[in-house]
Amino acid sequence: MEKVKQFIDNDTISGLMAYGVVIERSDSGMMVAKLMAPVMRTIDDPDSAMLEFPKGFVVYLYEGDTTPTSMIRGDYGVNYEKKELMVAKHNVMVKNVRTEELLETEMLFWNQKNKTLYTGGLVKISSPDKLIFGDSMTANENFTRREIFGIRATLEINEDE
Repeated sequence: MEKVKQFIDNDTISGLMAYGVVIERSDSGMMVAKLMAPVMRTIDDPDSAMLEFPKGFVVYLYEGDTTPTSMIRGDYGVNYEKKELMVAKHNVMVKNVRTEELLETEMLFWNQKNKTLYTGGLVKISSPDKLIFGDSMTANENFTRREIFGIRATLEINEDE
């Protein structure tokens, strides 16, 4: 019995697992964000409760109407609830739906309290008329304002040629 108890104690993860998750957040009756993930695991640690999305996630952000203004997705994510910080990893994309600008990177930090995005890794930003490559970036969460650091290249795209 003692060996069984040791096995259970060592391999038990505090928290829950959920499948086909949809979480909607609203403010004053208006949709603010919608998160969808195939798998979500809650980890209840007294110091840092978090939600883990081991199979990826997509978040749509809204501003006052029913059409999303931006989208954030990654193949893996962790949301640190007390810090209001989400870390997205692997094939991360941020899209401004209105301007069709798309950020691609491998790791992104989303500070939900300050409504900012930032990455210390390589970034590729594509829009209908140009490509920009840089070393890192900060932006607002709806990806309408951004600052790219260490710009390596800016390529103009002309579809008429």
